[in-house]
Amino acid sequence: MPRPQGFRYARHADGTVEITHRDRPAGTLRGARAERFLAEAESGDAQLVMARWTGAYKHGNERVARDHPRNRSGRG
Repeated sequence: MPRPQGFRYARHADGTVEITHRDRPAGTLRGARAERFLAEAESGDAQLVMARWTGAYKHGNERVARDHPRNRSGRG
């Protein structure tokens, strides 16, 4: 599975964290959620953390499901 990339986050003075993906807004976190996100992002792979927190995370089963015989009707 390819590694997520293109994510950035910005910490604002009011405690808000804004996450962007390829310069487009992907999410805004406030309060305790912002603090939990920052702790997780700074201690691990920030790109992967941002992908998970914004819901832009592929689980790896999409390709398997696409190739299942039940889902292949009409292709081919």
